[in-house]
Amino acid sequence: MTSYNAADWLVDRQLDLGNASRVAYRIDGIDTTYRQLSEQVWRAQNALRTLDVRRGERVAMVVNDELAFPAWFLGALRSGVVPVPLSTMLTASELAAIIADSEAGVVVLSAEFAAHLPTVQRSAHDLRAGVVIGDVPRDLEGTATAWSAFTDVTEAAVAPTREDSPGFWLYSSGTTGLPKGVMHRHASLEATALTYARSILDIGPDDRFFSVAKMFFAYGLGNSLTFPLSVGATAILDPRRPTPAGVTQLVADERPTLFFASPGFVAALLDADPSPDCFSSVRLTVTAGEALPATLQQRFSDRYRHPVLDGLGTSEALHIFLSNRVGQIRPGTSGLPVDGFELRLTTADGDPITAPDTPGFLHVKGPSIATGYWCRDAASRAAFRGEWLATGDVYTMSADGFWCFLGRNNDMIKAGGIWVSPAEVESVLVAHPDVLEAAVVGARDDDGLETTVAFVIPRAGATIEPASIDAHCRAAMAAYKRPRRVIVVDALPKTATGKIQRFALREQLGRAPLQR
Repeated sequence: MTSYNAADWLVDRQLDLGNASRVAYRIDGIDTTYRQLSEQVWRAQNALRTLDVRRGERVAMVVNDELAFPAWFLGALRSGVVPVPLSTMLTASELAAIIADSEAGVVVLSAEFAAHLPTVQRSAHDLRAGVVIGDVPRDLEGTATAWSAFTDVTEAAVAPTREDSPGFWLYSSGTTGLPKGVMHRHASLEATALTYARSILDIGPDDRFFSVAKMFFAYGLGNSLTFPLSVGATAILDPRRPTPAGVTQLVADERPTLFFASPGFVAALLDADPSPDCFSSVRLTVTAGEALPATLQQRFSDRYRHPVLDGLGTSEALHIFLSNRVGQIRPGTSGLPVDGFELRLTTADGDPITAPDTPGFLHVKGPSIATGYWCRDAASRAAFRGEWLATGDVYTMSADGFWCFLGRNNDMIKAGGIWVSPAEVESVLVAHPDVLEAAVVGARDDDGLETTVAFVIPRAGATIEPASIDAHCRAAMAAYKRPRRVIVVDALPKTATGKIQRFALREQLGRAPLQR
């Protein structure tokens, strides 16, 4: 079988194409060329050899969007080691549980997360070494090694991996329970570059990529690593947590051509209202994580004068497989299937649904689908059905082929005996001039009947008046869909990928009776 290595395809190939002097990464005003990136990849490989990490073993990463991330991720791949990037938003105990589950032998942490190491070490019994990107705190001396101690940048060998060799794991952020390790092949990364990035974004070497979404999860990994490196382009990284002010300034200074964000961050940017000139370099904005309401899509596109492409992807599919595209944008929908992917809808019993505008469970088939979940046999059997992935999303498809998100299969609300889509109600709520973001869940009233409840965040300087929200909803939707209660909040609970954790909102309601 032919040898294939994802890191070789992403980095070594660019050197072979004569792109060694092109800028691969720009971080805090400092450029890293493809030649310099390859040396950092070799450095990570040599560090892995020093730490006696073998092919197939896992290396956990709790690393910010800094140069160490691509160095360790690609270095592991190039050595046939399995990198496992984890959310930098998790607590020490949350990380400890996941690292223990992965059975990782080494963990690499950015300096600000070094204090998590003792908690991780107590739970993750397979862990034998920690590497800190930065100074090792005095109380960790002897149990962790500084990345700066590994100085060998001589060229390391490419492991004789294949397309189907174990590549990397991404722990699904999930909405409840311990996240699951999603296992991807080496070939998965290239598959997303040759499908979505090529057919939807039309990427090229002169593009400059900037993603609000971080590289520790699937969306950001494609935006800031796979896609730019696949064509010899430049990715702009920001190690800091994103804020509207910080992102706006970075976009104005660094002039990206492609901008990636979540719908929630798009709402926050609109609320902050930066000058349209700040985004004058951007030719496309991409959103994913939650469905982008039509109102937000239209407002952002009109304000910043470029197309906004909303789409659907999952950790299990690695990146977006259903997307709007330039010249074929229908606000409020997830667009059309990406070239190379097939989609279908089924009933709860698995029967195919072909009638237009009929709700069903979404399944997808394509070249970047994961091989399964680590040590989760029942969950793997439920989600991975032959070539098809059951996404857990409820969708409809219009007569002309556009797909519309209704909600997760466990988030749908049955009010008055009729199914209600949370996404549909939320899209109406965010069209209200005082509402920044909204999340809708079902809850039981005193009679045990399910009704619709809305959690809303006000726009800057606005005050939410329930009567105004009610009048707005009465004019825009059927009575059975209308929220029977509106709760004003400062923030919504979300996963690392920007998905609203509706279970947390339902739990909050469960602690107090809902009045009719």
